Amino acid sequence: MNKKYIWKEIVSIILIVLSSLVQVFAIQTFVLPSRLLSSGFTGLAILSNQALQLLNIDFSVSLGIILFNIPAIMLCLKSANWRFIARSILQLTLTSFLLRVLDFQPVFTDIILNCLIGGVVYGMCTVLALKADGSTGGTDFVAMYVANKTGKSIWSYVFLFNVAMLVVFGFLFGFEYAGYSIVFQFASTKTIERFHHRYDQMTLQITTYHPDKVIAHYTRCYRHGITVSESYGGYSGKKLYLCHTVVSSYEISDIVRIIRKEDPKAIINVLKTEDFYGGFYRHPIGEYKEMEE
Repeated sequence: MNKKYIWKEIVSIILIVLSSLVQVFAIQTFVLPSRLLSSGFTGLAILSNQALQLLNIDFSVSLGIILFNIPAIMLCLKSANWRFIARSILQLTLTSFLLRVLDFQPVFTDIILNCLIGGVVYGMCTVLALKADGSTGGTDFVAMYVANKTGKSIWSYVFLFNVAMLVVFGFLFGFEYAGYSIVFQFASTKTIERFHHRYDQMTLQITTYHPDKVIAHYTRCYRHGITVSESYGGYSGKKLYLCHTVVSSYEISDIVRIIRKEDPKAIINVLKTEDFYGGFYRHPIGEYKEMEE
């Protein structure tokens, strides 16, 4: 593995650590003081803790986070890259540990501010983990597993799962706080959808005088198809070539770099693809693609 990917791994670990810190901050600053219920298996751990307290049974939230994530980890073992699983385990384990050793104090006393700002902050902890090709575990594991299989985002369905959990929370502790928690989780879900674009597809239109060099390097680095057609410059009158390909949004910067390396004068137009039908290769989550320089 070259220096570029060693550096990428270091950045990923930093993002995972930041994700855990942000998650613990959100839980201790916004969620617990306002009696909200966070999303996913972390919320399930909090709900279990509060429900068992009604029976005078002490259940650790930190332990619950670990236990509830074990089935999700087993689900992803055969479908996700080991780096993705390792980063996700690091994130949820570190979060469980930091919940015990850190003590952040509330910022706001207004529950609406806690719902809205807390939801955005909590959503950002998931975004940071996903940017590192990891996750915060639990429903994120399941969402990434399904999305990587289908190429579609299912965060709205994750939100529905969280709403179902909140119905139980409402029966046990009152629907007022369950309602506030829905607002909190809605803000969190929308934050994730706004900043996480792994499954967005983009069309590249590449205008070049040297298609052979561009295509040869591109196809060595990526498994996406590319179509080439002859054209000519309306101003110059010279013969040139127009190349079309559809790629994932997170690949854009690297693809542009290798194309510009082969042909510094190439013109590249990037367009958002709303729908794409046909074979589309998507490498496993967390897998590094060694690109030739």
